[in-house]
Amino acid sequence: MSQSAVQSVPTVSIYGIRFSKLNMQDTVKYLTQRVEQGVTTQVITGNPIMVMTGLENQAFHRVMCGAELVVPDGTGVVWAASRIGEPVAERVAGFDLMHQLLGVGQSRGWRVYLLGSSQTVIEITAKKLQEQYPGIIIAGYHNGFFGPEDDASVIQQIRDSKPDMLFVARAVDTQEPWIGRYKDQLAVPIMMGVGGTFDIIAGVLKRAPRIVQKLRLEWLYRLLKQPTRYKRMYALPKFVVKVMRDKENVRKHRPTT
Repeated sequence: MSQSAVQSVPTVSIYGIRFSKLNMQDTVKYLTQRVEQGVTTQVITGNPIMVMTGLENQAFHRVMCGAELVVPDGTGVVWAASRIGEPVAERVAGFDLMHQLLGVGQSRGWRVYLLGSSQTVIEITAKKLQEQYPGIIIAGYHNGFFGPEDDASVIQQIRDSKPDMLFVARAVDTQEPWIGRYKDQLAVPIMMGVGGTFDIIAGVLKRAPRIVQKLRLEWLYRLLKQPTRYKRMYALPKFVVKVMRDKENVRKHRPTT
Protein backbone atom coordinates (compact mmCIF):
# COMPACT_ATOMS: atom_id res chain seq x y z
CA MET A 1 0.00 0.00 0.00
CA SER A 2 1.41 3.36 -0.94
CA GLN A 3 1.62 6.32 1.38
CA SER A 4 -1.12 7.98 -0.67
CA ALA A 5 -3.51 5.39 0.77
CA VAL A 6 -3.70 7.55 3.89
CA GLN A 7 -5.82 9.96 1.89
CA SER A 8 -8.38 7.20 1.25
CA VAL A 9 -9.46 7.35 4.90
CA PRO A 10 -12.40 9.78 5.22
CA THR A 11 -11.57 12.41 7.82
CA VAL A 12 -13.00 15.45 9.54
CA SER A 13 -10.76 18.36 10.46
CA ILE A 14 -11.08 19.57 14.04
CA TYR A 15 -8.75 22.52 14.56
CA GLY A 16 -6.54 21.26 11.77
CA ILE A 17 -6.26 17.70 13.11
CA ARG A 18 -7.67 15.10 10.72
CA PHE A 19 -9.81 12.62 12.64
CA SER A 20 -10.76 9.38 10.93
CA LYS A 21 -14.46 8.80 10.24
CA LEU A 22 -14.01 5.03 10.09
CA ASN A 23 -15.79 2.75 12.55
CA MET A 24 -13.87 0.24 14.67
CA GLN A 25 -14.23 -2.64 12.23
CA ASP A 26 -12.98 -0.65 9.23
CA THR A 27 -10.18 0.89 11.29
CA VAL A 28 -8.93 -2.59 12.17
CA LYS A 29 -9.15 -3.67 8.52
CA TYR A 30 -7.23 -0.60 7.42
CA LEU A 31 -4.47 -1.11 9.97
CA THR A 32 -4.28 -4.82 9.16
CA GLN A 33 -3.50 -3.84 5.57
CA ARG A 34 -0.81 -1.46 6.81
CA VAL A 35 0.85 -4.30 8.72
CA GLU A 36 0.65 -6.67 5.76
CA GLN A 37 2.22 -4.04 3.52
CA GLY A 38 4.81 -3.06 6.12
CA VAL A 39 3.88 0.63 5.95
CA THR A 40 5.03 2.74 8.89
CA THR A 41 1.94 4.06 10.66
CA GLN A 42 1.61 6.22 13.75
CA VAL A 43 -1.84 5.85 15.28
CA ILE A 44 -3.03 8.52 17.71
CA THR A 45 -6.14 7.93 19.81
CA GLY A 46 -7.28 11.54 19.95
CA ASN A 47 -9.43 13.17 22.59
CA PRO A 48 -10.42 16.74 23.55
CA ILE A 49 -7.57 17.08 26.05
CA MET A 50 -5.07 16.32 23.28
CA VAL A 51 -6.77 18.77 20.92
CA MET A 52 -6.62 21.52 23.53
CA THR A 53 -2.98 20.69 24.23
CA GLY A 54 -2.29 21.02 20.51
CA LEU A 55 -3.95 24.45 20.42
CA GLU A 56 -1.62 25.61 23.19
CA ASN A 57 1.48 23.81 21.95
CA GLN A 58 2.33 24.11 18.26
CA ALA A 59 4.90 21.31 18.39
CA PHE A 60 2.30 18.91 19.79
CA HIS A 61 -0.20 20.05 17.17
CA ARG A 62 2.33 19.23 14.44
CA VAL A 63 2.77 15.74 15.88
CA MET A 64 -0.97 15.10 15.74
CA CYS A 65 -1.22 16.48 12.22
CA GLY A 66 1.73 14.34 11.15
CA ALA A 67 0.29 11.04 12.31
CA GLU A 68 -0.87 8.65 9.62
CA LEU A 69 -4.12 7.94 11.49
CA VAL A 70 -5.91 9.82 14.28
CA VAL A 71 -8.95 7.99 15.62
CA PRO A 72 -11.73 9.65 17.67
CA ASP A 73 -11.15 8.13 21.09
CA GLY A 74 -12.85 10.82 23.19
CA THR A 75 -16.63 11.18 23.14
CA GLY A 76 -16.06 14.94 23.00
CA VAL A 77 -14.44 14.54 19.59
CA VAL A 78 -17.42 12.48 18.38
CA TRP A 79 -19.74 15.25 19.60
CA ALA A 80 -17.66 18.00 17.99
CA ALA A 81 -17.64 16.22 14.62
CA SER A 82 -21.43 15.98 14.67
CA ARG A 83 -21.69 19.58 15.83
CA ILE A 84 -19.94 20.84 12.70
CA GLY A 85 -21.92 18.54 10.40
CA GLU A 86 -19.11 16.05 9.70
CA PRO A 87 -19.99 13.08 11.94
CA VAL A 88 -17.66 10.16 12.51
CA ALA A 89 -19.02 6.60 12.46
CA GLU A 90 -18.42 5.99 16.16
CA ARG A 91 -15.98 6.39 19.00
CA VAL A 92 -12.88 4.24 18.45
CA ALA A 93 -11.50 3.72 21.95
CA GLY A 94 -7.76 3.08 22.12
CA PHE A 95 -8.12 0.29 24.69
CA ASP A 96 -10.56 -1.59 22.47
CA LEU A 97 -8.58 -0.90 19.29
CA MET A 98 -5.44 -2.37 20.84
CA HIS A 99 -7.29 -5.55 21.80
CA GLN A 100 -8.94 -5.81 18.38
CA LEU A 101 -5.53 -5.58 16.73
CA LEU A 102 -4.08 -8.16 19.09
CA GLY A 103 -6.96 -10.45 18.17
CA VAL A 104 -6.07 -10.13 14.48
CA GLY A 105 -2.40 -10.56 15.30
CA GLN A 106 -3.10 -13.79 17.12
CA SER A 107 -4.29 -15.50 13.97
CA ARG A 108 -1.35 -14.14 11.98
CA GLY A 109 1.52 -14.60 14.39
CA TRP A 110 2.28 -10.88 14.64
CA ARG A 111 5.18 -9.72 16.77
CA VAL A 112 4.42 -7.16 19.48
CA TYR A 113 6.68 -4.84 21.47
CA LEU A 114 5.48 -3.15 24.68
CA LEU A 115 7.05 0.09 25.87
CA GLY A 116 6.15 2.08 28.96
CA SER A 117 4.83 2.08 32.53
CA SER A 118 6.83 0.60 35.43
CA GLN A 119 8.95 -2.54 35.23
CA THR A 120 6.46 -4.49 37.33
CA VAL A 121 3.46 -3.39 35.27
CA ILE A 122 5.15 -4.05 31.93
CA GLU A 123 6.16 -7.56 32.99
CA ILE A 124 2.64 -8.41 34.19
CA THR A 125 1.15 -6.89 31.02
CA ALA A 126 3.43 -8.93 28.77
CA LYS A 127 2.55 -12.13 30.64
CA LYS A 128 -1.20 -11.48 30.59
CA LEU A 129 -1.30 -10.56 26.92
CA GLN A 130 0.69 -13.64 25.97
CA GLU A 131 -1.81 -15.77 27.91
CA GLN A 132 -4.82 -13.99 26.41
CA TYR A 133 -3.45 -14.04 22.86
CA PRO A 134 -1.22 -17.14 22.63
CA GLY A 135 -0.87 -16.73 18.87
CA ILE A 136 1.01 -13.42 19.10
CA ILE A 137 4.70 -13.14 19.85
CA ILE A 138 5.73 -10.73 22.60
CA ALA A 139 8.95 -9.76 20.86
CA GLY A 140 10.15 -7.61 23.75
CA TYR A 141 9.27 -5.00 26.33
CA HIS A 142 10.88 -2.08 28.16
CA ASN A 143 9.63 0.14 30.97
CA GLY A 144 8.89 3.79 30.35
CA PHE A 145 11.46 5.23 32.72
CA PHE A 146 14.16 6.35 30.34
CA GLY A 147 15.38 9.72 29.14
CA PRO A 148 16.60 11.18 25.84
CA GLU A 149 20.08 9.80 26.50
CA ASP A 150 18.60 6.28 26.35
CA ASP A 151 16.50 6.78 23.21
CA ALA A 152 19.06 5.32 20.80
CA SER A 153 19.44 2.16 22.88
CA VAL A 154 15.67 1.69 23.26
CA ILE A 155 15.11 2.26 19.53
CA GLN A 156 17.76 -0.33 18.68
CA GLN A 157 16.15 -2.87 21.00
CA ILE A 158 12.82 -2.32 19.29
CA ARG A 159 14.33 -2.55 15.81
CA ASP A 160 16.17 -5.76 16.72
CA SER A 161 12.91 -7.35 17.86
CA LYS A 162 11.29 -6.67 14.45
CA PRO A 163 7.77 -6.04 15.76
CA ASP A 164 4.64 -5.65 13.68
CA MET A 165 3.06 -3.51 16.40
CA LEU A 166 4.55 -1.21 19.03
CA PHE A 167 2.35 -0.06 21.91
CA VAL A 168 3.67 2.84 23.98
CA ALA A 169 2.28 3.65 27.43
CA ARG A 170 3.80 6.89 28.67
CA ALA A 171 2.43 10.34 29.48
CA VAL A 172 0.55 11.88 26.54
CA ASP A 173 2.99 14.77 26.27
CA THR A 174 5.77 12.19 25.99
CA GLN A 175 4.42 9.20 24.08
CA GLU A 176 2.98 10.88 20.97
CA PRO A 177 5.94 13.23 20.42
CA TRP A 178 8.37 10.36 21.04
CA ILE A 179 6.72 8.14 18.46
CA GLY A 180 6.46 11.04 16.02
CA ARG A 181 10.12 11.95 16.44
CA TYR A 182 11.45 8.43 15.93
CA LYS A 183 8.87 6.64 13.80
CA ASP A 184 11.08 6.61 10.70
CA GLN A 185 13.93 5.05 12.68
CA LEU A 186 11.60 2.60 14.42
CA ALA A 187 10.00 1.57 11.10
CA VAL A 188 7.21 -0.41 12.79
CA PRO A 189 3.97 -0.93 10.79
CA ILE A 190 1.77 0.11 13.72
CA MET A 191 2.98 2.44 16.49
CA MET A 192 0.31 3.52 18.92
CA GLY A 193 0.23 5.40 22.22
CA VAL A 194 -2.02 3.65 24.71
CA GLY A 195 -1.70 5.77 27.88
CA GLY A 196 -2.88 3.89 30.97
CA THR A 197 -3.88 0.73 29.13
CA PHE A 198 -1.03 -1.36 30.57
CA ASP A 199 -2.09 -0.36 34.09
CA ILE A 200 -5.61 -1.62 33.35
CA ILE A 201 -4.35 -4.89 31.85
CA ALA A 202 -2.02 -5.43 34.81
CA GLY A 203 -4.85 -4.77 37.26
CA VAL A 204 -3.39 -1.59 38.75
CA LEU A 205 -6.34 0.46 37.47
CA LYS A 206 -9.89 -0.50 36.55
CA ARG A 207 -11.63 0.59 33.40
CA ALA A 208 -15.00 2.27 33.75
CA PRO A 209 -17.97 -0.15 33.80
CA ARG A 210 -19.70 -0.71 30.46
CA ILE A 211 -22.76 1.27 31.49
CA VAL A 212 -20.57 4.27 32.35
CA GLN A 213 -18.90 4.00 28.95
CA LYS A 214 -22.28 3.91 27.20
CA LEU A 215 -23.38 7.01 29.09
CA ARG A 216 -20.17 8.70 27.88
CA LEU A 217 -19.11 9.40 31.46
CA GLU A 218 -15.82 7.53 31.42
CA TRP A 219 -14.02 10.83 32.05
CA LEU A 220 -16.00 11.32 35.28
CA TYR A 221 -15.23 7.79 36.45
CA ARG A 222 -11.52 8.37 35.89
CA LEU A 223 -11.68 11.70 37.70
CA LEU A 224 -13.36 10.10 40.72
CA LYS A 225 -10.75 7.35 40.76
CA GLN A 226 -7.85 9.75 40.21
CA PRO A 227 -8.77 13.18 41.66
CA THR A 228 -5.28 14.47 40.87
CA ARG A 229 -6.35 14.56 37.21
CA TYR A 230 -8.74 17.47 37.83
CA LYS A 231 -6.47 20.08 36.23
CA ARG A 232 -6.11 17.96 33.11
CA MET A 233 -9.85 17.27 32.99
CA TYR A 234 -10.58 21.01 33.01
CA ALA A 235 -9.72 20.93 29.32
CA LEU A 236 -12.96 19.03 28.61
CA PRO A 237 -15.46 21.85 29.36
CA LYS A 238 -13.05 24.33 27.78
CA PHE A 239 -13.14 22.24 24.58
CA VAL A 240 -16.94 22.13 24.54
CA VAL A 241 -17.25 25.89 25.03
CA LYS A 242 -14.62 26.58 22.38
CA VAL A 243 -16.30 24.38 19.76
CA MET A 244 -19.68 26.00 20.42
CA ARG A 245 -18.19 29.47 20.07
CA ASP A 246 -16.00 28.80 17.05
CA LYS A 247 -18.68 27.14 14.88
CA GLU A 248 -17.33 26.84 11.32
CA ASN A 249 -13.81 27.85 12.37
CA VAL A 250 -13.45 24.50 14.15
CA ARG A 251 -12.59 22.96 10.75
CA LYS A 252 -9.93 25.51 9.87
CA HIS A 253 -8.20 26.76 13.00
CA ARG A 254 -4.56 26.00 13.74
CA PRO A 255 -2.45 27.22 16.66
CA THR A 256 -0.55 30.41 15.97
CA THR A 257 1.76 30.41 18.96
